Amino acid sequence: MDPKIIERAKSWLTEQYDEETRKSVQNMLDNDPNELTESFYRNLEFGTGGLRGIMGAGTNRMNIYTVAMATMNIYTVAMATQGFANYIKKMHPGKKDFSIAISYDGRNNSPAFANVTADVMSANGIKVYIFDCLRPTPELSFAVREMKCDAGVMVTASHNPKEYNGYKAYWNDGGQLVSPHDKNVIAEVEKITDPSMVNFKRNPELITVLDEKFDDIYLDKVYGLSLSLDLIKKHKDMRIVYTPIHGTGRRLVPEILKRKGFENVYCVEEQMVVDGNFPTVKSPNPEEPAAMALAVKKAQEVNADLVMATDPDADRVGIAIKDDKGEFILLNGNQTGSLFVYYLLTRWNELGKLTGKEFIVKTIVTTELIFEMAKKYNVDRYDVLTGFKYIADKILELEGKKQFIGGGEESYGYLAGDFVRDKDAVIATSMIAEAAAWAAEQGKTLYQLLMDIYKEFGLYKEKLVSLTKKGISGTEEIKALMAKFRTTPPTVIAGEKVVETRDYKLQEAKDLTTGKVTAITLPKSDVLQFFTESGSKITIRPSGTEPKIKFYFSMKGDTTSGLEAAMKALDAKLEQAAKELTE
Repeated sequence: MDPKIIERAKSWLTEQYDEETRKSVQNMLDNDPNELTESFYRNLEFGTGGLRGIMGAGTNRMNIYTVAMATMNIYTVAMATQGFANYIKKMHPGKKDFSIAISYDGRNNSPAFANVTADVMSANGIKVYIFDCLRPTPELSFAVREMKCDAGVMVTASHNPKEYNGYKAYWNDGGQLVSPHDKNVIAEVEKITDPSMVNFKRNPELITVLDEKFDDIYLDKVYGLSLSLDLIKKHKDMRIVYTPIHGTGRRLVPEILKRKGFENVYCVEEQMVVDGNFPTVKSPNPEEPAAMALAVKKAQEVNADLVMATDPDADRVGIAIKDDKGEFILLNGNQTGSLFVYYLLTRWNELGKLTGKEFIVKTIVTTELIFEMAKKYNVDRYDVLTGFKYIADKILELEGKKQFIGGGEESYGYLAGDFVRDKDAVIATSMIAEAAAWAAEQGKTLYQLLMDIYKEFGLYKEKLVSLTKKGISGTEEIKALMAKFRTTPPTVIAGEKVVETRDYKLQEAKDLTTGKVTAITLPKSDVLQFFTESGSKITIRPSGTEPKIKFYFSMKGDTTSGLEAAMKALDAKLEQAAKELTE
């Protein structure tokens, strides 16, 4: 083992660390060299999305230590906060009335991390608005805008397993940090190399607690997005099952559904309990069938029409709907996003709200079906890099010029309206429920509505394959894989000829038929895309928050022989494409 790793670990055995931490480190030294390496081989970095990591002892773990040796260069919550505070003040020389909003989810240590953040911010003369208990990420984004704050912090690891926690940094538009603020904040955080540089003394006079009265302000805005309240009255008995998976959606989602007029909302009681250990699931991720299992079971018991689940910080939503056989099926993020955007576009058109100055936004890995729908209504459409912060940045760029209808990303995140600048599952659940009532008015289910979309705009099916590469060697493996696909890109995928490649790191797109190369105007990113002659799209992208490389497969099918046959053919193509590129 690297002697530096052992040296770092032994330094955590001193009296400045609590007994539990010292025991944990000693146990790793004595019995678990692999875990010791993972915990100490590097420093946990404050990245462009903030902090995120597994909680525990070690320089590569998320912990609350505010006393650390300078040689460790540990980016703990307090030290990161000091750097963030310095940047906020640096950006506005001469200003005195700085403010920040802070929220947190129900994860273990989240309240403590949030309060440490409040301590440091207030100690630096920055007014703090902190929620009295856990609240969703989108409400934090809303609070930044509503309270006209300079910045915001959300303590959460979103949909990650219980071992994780994280720290998301927001700017004054309510969106997560983008260039140049992201890299500039990192630079300020890196300057905090010693605990003596952190101002810890909490200033109670600068701290204001936000309670349920603020929830009402937010919910009023969500309610104002409604497009079909009259139809909800006619279908108020629709049965909806909802679960927050032990998270922040537990009050606000049932409340907004009630306010809109839905009278039969059944909550999964076991998962209404706030518990950072997420005792009923292995992982609180609505993308995973196991996390939806209890909700689907409840739906079967009450004969529900719709199942919805939100992740711990209520920015993502997963849904299950009945197919034509009456069996519940889980939709992937692209399918839900397609229903979501189709409902918005169609209702805006029906209500005469389209003026020619509206737009939608999706990420480059999200289904092209959304763009096909927008074309029908001549609504402007924009692609952005993966990450909802880029959707928020596009909304900011077009603010006052065009009106944002909605949009989202394949990873179960959606947004309508512009008063929130992050994905919002409170908004999304309410609009999906509306869409179900709207479909019911036409004598259709959401499943039948989805089939109609496929018939009109084309059949797309998706598959996501994530390869986890742990530790030091894993990072190198991911780099090698990306290098291989750059130097020897595939020419045929699942029998389909590749006709275009896009390299977002080199910022160039190449038409393989003509050889023409055009510039990509999006920011540089380590992403590769391959487009086939049939309209399929394959994206390869290392994760920005986890030790993974992700393969996004989106295949387009021919429906001339019927939807059922086309779906089976696409399933086979997806499997073949995944096998060719990932095995």
